Amino acid sequence: MLERARGLRLRGRGRARPNPMVGCVVTRDGEVVGSGWHAEYGGAHAEVVALREAGDAARGATAYVSLEPCAHFGQTPPCTEALADAGVARVVFGAADPGGESGGGARALAAGGIDVVGPCLSADEALADNPAFFHRARTGRPHVAAKLAMSLDARIARRAGERSAISGEAAHAEVHRLRADHDAIVVGAGTADADDPLLTVRGDLEPRTPPIRIVIDAHARLAPGSRLVRTIDEAPVWIFCGEGVDEARLEELERAGVSVHPVASDGDALDLDAVVSVAAELGVTSMLCEGGGRLVDGLIAADLVDRLYLFVAPTVLGEQGVPAFPRGWGSSDRSGGAGSDPDRAGGVRWRSVTPPASFGDDVLAVWDRL
Repeated sequence: MLERARGLRLRGRGRARPNPMVGCVVTRDGEVVGSGWHAEYGGAHAEVVALREAGDAARGATAYVSLEPCAHFGQTPPCTEALADAGVARVVFGAADPGGESGGGARALAAGGIDVVGPCLSADEALADNPAFFHRARTGRPHVAAKLAMSLDARIARRAGERSAISGEAAHAEVHRLRADHDAIVVGAGTADADDPLLTVRGDLEPRTPPIRIVIDAHARLAPGSRLVRTIDEAPVWIFCGEGVDEARLEELERAGVSVHPVASDGDALDLDAVVSVAAELGVTSMLCEGGGRLVDGLIAADLVDRLYLFVAPTVLGEQGVPAFPRGWGSSDRSGGAGSDPDRAGGVRWRSVTPPASFGDDVLAVWDRL
């Protein structure tokens, strides 16, 4: 039943953020009498939805919740009060709530005479369910994920500066779902120039708010005629650039509606830690970097990437291809070639989060940094 509740949480993808995704199942005499999930930020929490469905059958029942019920007044009243008022006899929860304000629900329930079991999930499992929520609570900074589509020989393009279609349609659809899970989508200047991307969410999942589109562009070269700028009414566009960029250039971008954020730089390289810090100050809790390889590699080198989404296509691009990890794949060298250690990328060790999943002919592997 707890696994069922964890599955229900996914129905809040893109809508619950920045709140965590939560699912709840209420059972009585072995039968499910209510179920629900946190469907919308500011709306009813999963427990309340499930209790409403259960009605009078909730009295004496067991509630299985993927996350420890909250014990504070936020956008909604405490879920601990809702469970107690409904007469629930037992609560089994998955992950412990890390929030200083929202935590403590298990203690409050137990103090009210409710039998409480949990946390039943490990810290790694909790992080896998709600990475941005748990990471931000632990570190105070945004959760940074990187997505790369690559060949079997770990290449992301056939040649430098060339746009290469590597993944199939099913993988592209999943990328749009991943975008909906994040506050911001990030690309480097090279990717913005070569691909002229939209970076919007399209497909079967509509986020509550469109992710901010961020370009890491040391010299603020983003063209006013780019698709990013032309579609600024659909989703915000931010540029992080060096502090010495010509003011006239910045004013041109700002007139077009682009939000400009100068940070310290060393030539073509921005202080990526400053980029993440400024984004955090502006309310960003999760970022998905979609390339290019140099930017992802730089973020990894700066110890800023917390998760990797690797879409691997059944193709080989060869030595002329652009390496996904310039500092090495499978080893700590900078050759970009293969090595003997499959859980190392960019000189950093990673832990597999979930079993690889197939999307058409492509395979998605998800890794968290150790």
